Amino acid sequence: MSTPLAERIRPQKISDYVSQSHLVGPQGSLTLQMQNGLISSMIFWGPPGTGKTTLANIIARESGRPFYELSAINAGVKDVREVIDKARQSGGLFSGKNPILFIDEIHRFSKSQQDSLLAAVEKGWVTLIGATTENPSFEVIPALLSRCQVYVLNAFTRADLEALLQRAIELDTELQKKKINLKETEALIRLSGGDGRKLLNIFELVVSAISGSKIEITNEKVLELVQQNTVLYDKTGEQHYDIVSAFIKSIRGSDPNAAVYWLARMIEGGEDLKFIARRMLILASEDIGNANPTALIMANNTFQAVSTIGYPESRIILSQCAVYLASSAKSNASYMAIGKAQALVKQTGDLPVPIHLRNAPTKLMKELGYGEEYQYAHDYINNFIDQEYLPDALQNHKLYEPGNNARENELRTFLKNRWKDKYGY
Repeated sequence: MSTPLAERIRPQKISDYVSQSHLVGPQGSLTLQMQNGLISSMIFWGPPGTGKTTLANIIARESGRPFYELSAINAGVKDVREVIDKARQSGGLFSGKNPILFIDEIHRFSKSQQDSLLAAVEKGWVTLIGATTENPSFEVIPALLSRCQVYVLNAFTRADLEALLQRAIELDTELQKKKINLKETEALIRLSGGDGRKLLNIFELVVSAISGSKIEITNEKVLELVQQNTVLYDKTGEQHYDIVSAFIKSIRGSDPNAAVYWLARMIEGGEDLKFIARRMLILASEDIGNANPTALIMANNTFQAVSTIGYPESRIILSQCAVYLASSAKSNASYMAIGKAQALVKQTGDLPVPIHLRNAPTKLMKELGYGEEYQYAHDYINNFIDQEYLPDALQNHKLYEPGNNARENELRTFLKNRWKDKYGY
C-alpha cells in the first residue's frame, strides 16, 4: 500500500511548515522557544488536519531531543509508564534535553491515565506535547493543564490550503510524473473543511482517478469524483457546542438566514432533532418572552411535532420555527427578572411571608391572624387592589423591567396604571 500524499510531503523543518505564523513565524512563541532551547510542556488545541503531529515532530527534530509517541485511542496507563521509563533511561536529564512525549488525542485519556503523566512532567523526565481537537479546559485535568502551555492552532485559511496544494505538486515525486494544471480550487477547499490532511487526500484521490499524463483540476471534476463530503460535526465534541451556539445567537440576533444555515449544519451532521427543538423552546422564553408570547407556543408545538414526525419531514418544521423566532421581536426581561429574583433570595435569605398573604387552614392560624387582612383582587374595580405582596424588607423592589417593544410597552402601561409610582414603571 502506497504512503498517503499528506505523509509523503509532511514538513521536516520549521521553515517548510505552512500556516500558524503566530506560533512558528519569526516572532512566534514556538520559534522563540526553539531558538532559546527551552521547550516547555504544551498542548496543541485545534481542528483536525492543522499540523499538530507535524509540529511536535519538528520541535523534537530541531531541538535534538528523543521523541516518543503515543495515541490515546489505544494506549493505557501501562503504555504511558513504559514510555516514561524509557525516557528516564535515555539520559536526557544530564544533557538538558529531556525527551519529548507526544500524545495524540490526549482528550481521550481518562483521569487516571492523565494522572500517570503528572510526576514525569513535574520532575522533568519528559516534555509533554499533547494534541487535542477538544477544549482542554474541559478535557484535560486541572493538575496537568496547569503544567502545560496551551497553544491554539487555527483552521487553515484559503491561502494556506492553496499553498499546501502547490507544495504537493512541486515536491511529491509521484505528482511530478504528471502535468497537473490546478485550474480551480474552490471545490477542493470547500470539501476539505479547513483540514489540510483531508485536502491532500481528496486531491490525491482526484488526481489518481483522472487518466492521462496531463491533468486539469476543475471544480466540476472534483465534485464528480468525490461523491459525498462528510460534514464536519462532532455531536459529542466542541464542534457540537460551537454550532449550537452559533444557531442560538443567530436567532437571538434576528438573522433567519444564518439561523437556517446553522440549522442545516446540525441536521446534515446528524444532530438529535429533539435537541434542536428543545433549544428553540428555551430560546422562545429566554430571548423573546413577552415581546411575543406566541413564540413559546410555536416552539412548544414544534417540539411536539418533531417528536411525533421524525426525520426527514421535521427539518421543514424546524426551519419554520427557526425563521419565526429569528424574525420575532426580542426581550430577555423575564429571563433577567428571575435571575435578579434568585440573586435577591440568596442575598436576603428566607424572609417571612407577610401575614396577610399566609394560608390559614387551621383554627390556630386563623386566630393568629393568618390571611386576615388579605384583599381579594376580584372584589375591586378592574380586579385590582393596591396591597403589598413582597416581604416587608423588600417593599417596592422592582425585579421585572419590561423590554422596549410593542407588546411589553403595553405591559409597562398596564403596570404603571395599576401601581402608579410604586415600582417606577
